[in-house]
Amino acid sequence: MDIGIVGGGINGLCCAWQLQQRGHAVRLYERNRLMAETSSRSSKLLHGGLRYLENLEFRLVREALRERDGWLARVPGLTRPLRLLMPIYRGGRRSRWLIRAGLFLYDALAGRSELPAASWRTAGQILQADPRLRRDGLLGGYSFSDGQMDDRALGLWVAEQAQAAGAVLREHCEVRRVDRSGRLEFADGTSARHERLINVCGPWAERLLEQSGIASPYRLDLVRGSHLVLDLPCPQAYVLEVPCEPRIVFVLPWQGRTLVGTTEVRQALDAPAVCDPSEQDYLLTVIGHYFPSASGPGRVLEAFAGVRPLLHSASNPAQATREYALHRDGALISVFGGKWTTAQALARKVSDHIH
Repeated sequence: MDIGIVGGGINGLCCAWQLQQRGHAVRLYERNRLMAETSSRSSKLLHGGLRYLENLEFRLVREALRERDGWLARVPGLTRPLRLLMPIYRGGRRSRWLIRAGLFLYDALAGRSELPAASWRTAGQILQADPRLRRDGLLGGYSFSDGQMDDRALGLWVAEQAQAAGAVLREHCEVRRVDRSGRLEFADGTSARHERLINVCGPWAERLLEQSGIASPYRLDLVRGSHLVLDLPCPQAYVLEVPCEPRIVFVLPWQGRTLVGTTEVRQALDAPAVCDPSEQDYLLTVIGHYFPSASGPGRVLEAFAGVRPLLHSASNPAQATREYALHRDGALISVFGGKWTTAQALARKVSDHIH
């Protein structure tokens, strides 16, 4: 079939690649540059989402873990296995036994993964590897496996695969309206028609339907996630509980520096996606709590933020589902939500809807 795709983030690019591989003729339209928005402003992780287990999202975690391993095997030059540590302190919100049970389930859901299973590390072992970590009340911690990637470079690699398969990818080509027959209108007043049309615009998916006079079957919660890059080496990747909150924050090695994120703040679609000073203070406070010698705004080299399109499911963004949904309306298929790690799985499901 002749298929049009609106949106050049990782989900749109994976759809283009998957559909072109299945023999369709694909044209993708991106209003800006490929991988220019949220898809290049992630935490740089390929992961199952350990904390999603607390929301009982077992299907999503299982899918994400399998997809994590798929990315690591398929593109070793742009991805790498990453061992993360979750330290446990006396008086923490999550007990050692709860975390142990969660990681046992995490490894079980990963199936026959080549990555090593979770293991316990004593406080002495942890501090020997990273003496900067706060010692007071440290009981030990669990080390577990996930993956890391260069999100923008990996997304552009997918774009190259799609083009090599024959897909046409058009940048700076804004789509203003779509309809159920497969017709779309561009910002310059021209139009085109496809046998199938896929709306995979991420945060803008609902807006595109509204502009087109089409009722959206799903509501999106737009949540800003901000990150800091600190002028510090990072000998160990961490998952850290935010003091006095149920949230967690990642501290990760990134290009010889330390990447810290993320926040969860509601975002208006038309507002700039930038790290607010209060978010920077929030992240630096977490760093200062766990690494007293490493805090301070003078160490911030870069701050960036992306907008995550979450299915509306809870008043608290931290409790909102990370699942995604597809909706078919005539020749139009709309995608709502979606994680970076599961982009290939989402694309396969979209492809299965093409008939």
